[in-house]
Amino acid sequence: MPARKIIIDTDPGQDDAVAILLALASPKEIDVLGITAVAGNVPLSLTAKNARIVCELAGKPEVKVFSGCDTPMARALVTAEHVHGKTGLDGPDLPDPTMPLQDGHAVDFIIETLRQHPAGTVTLCPLGPLTNVATALKQAPDLAARVQEIVLMGGAYFEVGNITPAAEFNIYVDPEAAEIVFKSGIPITMMPLDVTHKALVTKPRNDAFRALGTKAGIAVAEMTDFFERFDKEKYGSNGAPLHDPCVTAYLIKPELFSGRHINVEIETTSELTLGMTVADWWRVTDRSPNATFIGEIDADGFFDLLTERLANL
Repeated sequence: MPARKIIIDTDPGQDDAVAILLALASPKEIDVLGITAVAGNVPLSLTAKNARIVCELAGKPEVKVFSGCDTPMARALVTAEHVHGKTGLDGPDLPDPTMPLQDGHAVDFIIETLRQHPAGTVTLCPLGPLTNVATALKQAPDLAARVQEIVLMGGAYFEVGNITPAAEFNIYVDPEAAEIVFKSGIPITMMPLDVTHKALVTKPRNDAFRALGTKAGIAVAEMTDFFERFDKEKYGSNGAPLHDPCVTAYLIKPELFSGRHINVEIETTSELTLGMTVADWWRVTDRSPNATFIGEIDADGFFDLLTERLANL
């Protein structure tokens, strides 16, 4: 089977970095056509820089990285330095990138790439707020029929929120963009907190990354060392959840995951529940299913895959 062609849309973020590394370490399954940066965990200038840092950490400076939208579609930007540190990649000491940003805007790259490839052959993989993807769909409505699938990290239902009591960060930052994406008719698979909170970097799992002895393995261990202090205190868990790598792991080994095809609506008006992903898990409405909501993960299989692939870098 040929490698799956994808565009990674991201706001790195340590867990975004691990997701990118996993994709770049898996060329037999994943063909990364480009990486598009969006404002989210940290401002755009840093996410565009961090994406290139990660590509160089992977030894893949030839990957095309584009800078995208610096603010949400209708709101002021909310960032998450309290989790990821002031750079977004706090933890390891990584050099500034030498590879350039590509000319042109990320949204234009998404539009042009989807039009250049046969319909149904390119998957979009958003790991942050959905601003770039929604802007592309708004500017070029024909794209909805060309996207093979959107596999995204975002949302929550039984795990409720991590930035407000009701909302997960990526959706909360730009709920209007999320609404456009979830109403697009494109097949969507979502990795909500309900599944990512089961992908915990325990000490033995992090020790396995460090034991690889490679730049990438040590950097991943140092990244999780940094951001786990926040999550372990917040959730009382044995480690930090690796949210975004669930997206790329799903593309490589979907059998590690299970969920339900259900209706998911985005709250865009309530001050109390803004950004909530209202998931009809029990199918109590007559609203049409629009997303596969992943709820379970083989965590041991996930970390085995991640450690095995990081060893390739």
